[in-house]
Order: sequence, then structure tokens, then C-alpha cells
Amino acid sequence: MANRDVNEPVVAVEPVVDEAALKKAEEFIEQEEGATNRLGGWVGHALTALAVIMSLFHLWAAYDIVPTTILRPVHVGFALVLIFLLFPIVPRFRNRIQPWDLLFAAVSIATIWYLIQGGDDLTDRASLPNSTDQIFGVIFILLVLEATRRSTGWIMPAVAVGFIVYALVGPSLPAPWTHRGYPIDRLTGQLYMTLEGIFGTAVDVSSSLIILFTIFGAVLQFSGAGKFFIDFSFSLMGGRPTSAGRAVVLSSFLLGGPSGSGVATTVTLGSVAYPMLARAGYGRNDAGGLLAAGGLGAILSPPVLGAAAFLIAEFLKISYLDVIRMAIIPTCLYYMALFVMVELDGRRFGMNQVTLVDQQSLWQLTRQYWFHFTSLVSIIVFMLWGFSPVLAVFWSTILAALVSFMRRETALTPPRLIQALAAGSVGMLNVAATCAAAGIIVGVVTLTGLGLKFSAIAIEMAGGSLALTALFTALIVWIVGLAVPVTASYIICAVIAAPALTKLGVPDYAAHMFIFYYAVLSEVSPPTALSPFAAAAITGGNPYKTTLQAWKYTMPAFVVPFVFVLDPLGVGLLLDVAKAGGWLDTAWITLTTTVGVGILAAASQRWLVRRMTLLELGVAILAGALLLFPSLIAAIVEDSFALPLGDVKGLGLAVTAGLFVLQWMTRRRAA
Repeated sequence: MANRDVNEPVVAVEPVVDEAALKKAEEFIEQEEGATNRLGGWVGHALTALAVIMSLFHLWAAYDIVPTTILRPVHVGFALVLIFLLFPIVPRFRNRIQPWDLLFAAVSIATIWYLIQGGDDLTDRASLPNSTDQIFGVIFILLVLEATRRSTGWIMPAVAVGFIVYALVGPSLPAPWTHRGYPIDRLTGQLYMTLEGIFGTAVDVSSSLIILFTIFGAVLQFSGAGKFFIDFSFSLMGGRPTSAGRAVVLSSFLLGGPSGSGVATTVTLGSVAYPMLARAGYGRNDAGGLLAAGGLGAILSPPVLGAAAFLIAEFLKISYLDVIRMAIIPTCLYYMALFVMVELDGRRFGMNQVTLVDQQSLWQLTRQYWFHFTSLVSIIVFMLWGFSPVLAVFWSTILAALVSFMRRETALTPPRLIQALAAGSVGMLNVAATCAAAGIIVGVVTLTGLGLKFSAIAIEMAGGSLALTALFTALIVWIVGLAVPVTASYIICAVIAAPALTKLGVPDYAAHMFIFYYAVLSEVSPPTALSPFAAAAITGGNPYKTTLQAWKYTMPAFVVPFVFVLDPLGVGLLLDVAKAGGWLDTAWITLTTTVGVGILAAASQRWLVRRMTLLELGVAILAGALLLFPSLIAAIVEDSFALPLGDVKGLGLAVTAGLFVLQWMTRRRAA
């Protein structure tokens, strides 16, 4: 990158990204969310009407009381029918509905109807289902697997089939994996006829919360909130050479909060922001890495987070507001690290100041579209008033639709409202299928006791060491996350890996947040990182180099989950003030972690005040380790050298300060 006068702004024309690049980027969204048929005429209108009915049903279920035994099956039934009509069986049959699609949809309705009309009698015979129950149960399981394959790919249904096989062949397995084994009738009863299998926790969350948040996000999208958040960020962050990067980081938070989708946020933001990043001086791979890292924050950012966050609340039987509270400091640390690296980028590369010709002033934007900010706080405000999460998002959706009429160009007129309601249901079909397939896995784990077996094996392999157990757990979550979506990755690892951490004394909420963050971070890990691949499609960069750049930008975030698992005060980062020892200890762990993440961010850029030498790089990494893992470092040093370190965090702060002073004093000589 050539150095230019950083005080000279570069005036950009209206950002334009090549249509072919956008189309390629959208293919990565389809890999995550599935490639749907594009149908016109009366068929398209009929499917739109069905999707709208699905959204209206769930909005009504949020306001009124619908029995669980009806809500969950109807939710899955809607999802199956729409998936079979919208997702082709193979790509060459795309954009037209085939006879077998209609057959699958009809059979889906039949299996759901059989389940609902069976009522309590059917549930009572779940342990001894009759032959008709078994036939409907096997057909339903196959339909769920096929719907998941169509909407998410082969891997998730293949994993589910693997768990079914594990349940069937238990007696033939070697110890310690062996179990009594369960025949088809017992499996169909567990997975189809009870609320412990397919219609278990995952589908409960999907039917009661996730779909409401996707409807909420669609209402915001069609009312122009996404565009406003991007424009607002660009205007707020203007006036400095690092404005381009800072605007991307801020807008990814504002845009990602309501959307909760990493790939979609990356593509939406990249189509607007990449030309600005290029003019500022970012290379194709660097720009793509920053866009992907910002998009990843969409799954970490309150108030929506990703779908897995709702599952945390359900698994732990806590309020969703508690999950939001626990995510606040880690989210701030994630974006703080991104801001630090963006600032260092500006100094490393001599970035240029970029402005847009048609960019409105911050005051103009805020005065005209201030009402969009209500979407960022309304859910939390409603929950603080005592509303349940379901009612909070319901009323937030109503509020977002009403305030859209404050400007003519944002008003959700009937055509727009229909589009938003349809998009809300269609946008979560892959999540519904994933949750249903995950229910198969959870049902088998519950039936066979696999979770307890796995935790015992993991602890034994780690020799009882919490640090090694946490490392093994992170690797397992990461590997699983390479193959399946974040939601499925979290569900699988929550039931098989979390018990290992809790057995070693980690609070259950810290263990689940640990797994959640590593499931999310697997989104930017090679070789199957969809967000960086989508960003590379927009920037024209190398997908794998872009992935490595995204990994570099998110690297400091990879260590934060270990803090609230390994450090005795680490739960303070999750705002458990009582267990952390009080507000002072919570503030102290937050301060030291912030400095530790900041110095590791500088180390990943190999730049603080100036470029670091190899020795300074090693010192920076050591300082970060002292601040983030004081107990672990102290134990290693004392065991290896019989040398007590004393105040490890104080030593880390001193090393950090010393490195900064050294770099500051030698900056001119280095220049």
C-alpha cells in the first residue's frame, strides 16, 4: 500500500460493487441459509401467502396461549411444507415445483396431523408405540432429515443419522461407548411421540423465540433500518484516516444486532463499504477479513445475538435477559479489539480519509430517521418492564412497524408488510430444520447417556486438568462448527461437552457461554468459513487469504472465553458480580482483560506505537498471557521452577506499560 498524505481526504463516488461479485457472495448466503426456488405467478403468491400465514400464526401464538403440544408440531409442519416447496431436491430442479415435492409436503401434513389428533393417548404409549405409530414416526424422521438436507446440506442430517445408528448398535460398541441399545420402536417413540426428541428444547426455542426475532429483523429490513445504521455509522466515524475501518466496525454492530446473521451482515455491509475501504488503502484480503470479522459480531451482539443464544436460556432455564447481560462485556471486548486493530491499520498502512459525495450529515440522518434506534433498545426495555422475551419481541415488532410510518419512504405499507412477514418465515426455515434434526441428536444423547460418558472420557484424557479439558472442548466445538451451522454446533456440544466443564467446577452458564462463543468463532475458521468466503467474493480477494485475515482480526476474541472458564474471577466478565467477589473485582477483571485483549490485538498486527521486533512481539504475547491467564501462568511457573510470581496481573500491566514506553521512546529512530 502506498503512503499518502493522511490529511488529504479522498472523495469517493457512490459505492458500487460488481453485480457478478454480489451474485457470487449471495451464493455463500445460500450455502448457509439454503438456495430457494424463485417462483412467480399464482404459485409464488400462494407460497408467499403460506409464509405470511406462518408468521401470523406465530405472532398470534406469542400474544395468546397455544399449547406446547400444538405449537411445536405446527411450527415444524409449516417449516417442512415450505422447505419441500421452496427448496429443490437437487439444484437442476430449481425454480419449479415437482410432483415429489408436493408428495413430501402432503405427507408432512399427514404426519403432523396424526401426531396432533392422537393427543394424550398417543403420548401415553410413547414407550410402547403400535405399528401405525412406528410407521408415521419413521416417515416423519426421514422427512426431517430430507428437509434438513435440502435447506442446510448433507452434513447435519449425516450427523443425525450417525447418532441414530449409535442408538441402535449400542451393545456392539467397545467400552466405554457401549450401552444397552434401543430398537426402532423405542427410538420412534422418543423422537416423534414425546417432547424429548425432535419436538424438544431446540424446536421449542425455534417455535417460540427464533421465528419471532426473524420476523422482527425482516420488519426492520423492509422499513429501511439496515440502510440507516450503515449511513449513520459512516457519518459518525468520518473525519479521520481510520474512518473507513471504524465505520465498518460500528455499522456491523448496529446492523448485526437486529439481524443476527453473520454472512448476511457481511454481504450487506460489504456491498456498500468495500469501495470505501479500498479507497482508504485496504488491500482486497485485508478488507474482506475486516468485513467478515465485523459480520461475525452480528452473532455475538445484543439484543438479538444468534439463534443459539435463545437455546442457552432454554437449556439453563434462565431469562433471555440474563443471556443478554452475560454477553455485554464479551461483545464490548470483541469490538474493542476490532477498533484497536483498525486504528493500528491506519498507522501501519498510512490510510487515507474517505468521504462520500452524497453522504448526509449526522444531524440530518438522526433528525430524519431517529426512530430506527428504538429497535436497538425496545426489546430490552420491554423485558426490563417485566415482559417475557416472547412478548418483548412481539411488542417490539409491533412498535417497529408503527414507527416506520414516521417517514413515507420507510412506511410498512401493506405490500411491504406482506413481504416482511413472508421473509420472516422463509428466513428461518433452515434454522427450524436444523433445530428439528438437532432434536434427534439430543433425544439420542438423553436416551443413551452419551453426554455423561463423553464428559468422563474428556476429563480422563485431560488428566483432570481444567485447562486441558477447556482446550479439548474448544477444539471439539471448533471441529463440529466446521461441519454444521452455529445453532447445531452449540446444541450438539452443549449436551456432550458442557458436562465435562461443569464437573470440574465451571458454572453451567460459563460453560455454555464458552461453547457458544467457540461455535460462533468457528464461522471464520478455515477451511469452511462462509463469511470470509462471501467477503472475498465481494472484494475479489483470495478466499483463503481473506479467511486468514479474518482469523487475525478475531484472534483476540478466541482467548476471552477461556478467561471466564479458567480465571476464578472470570465470571465477572459475564456480570455475575456475586461469584466474582463484588463490583470492584468485576471491574478489575474487566480492566485487566481489556488491556490483555488490547495488547494481543496489537501483537496480532505486530504494531503498537511502531512495528514490533520479534523480541517485542514475544513480550507483547507474554504480557497478554499474564493478564488473561494469571492462575494458569502462575501454576506453570511454580510447578516448573518452584518460583512464586506474586501479583501476576500487576506484572502483566507493568510489562505492557514498559513495552509501550519503550516503543514510544524509540518511535523516531524506528521511523
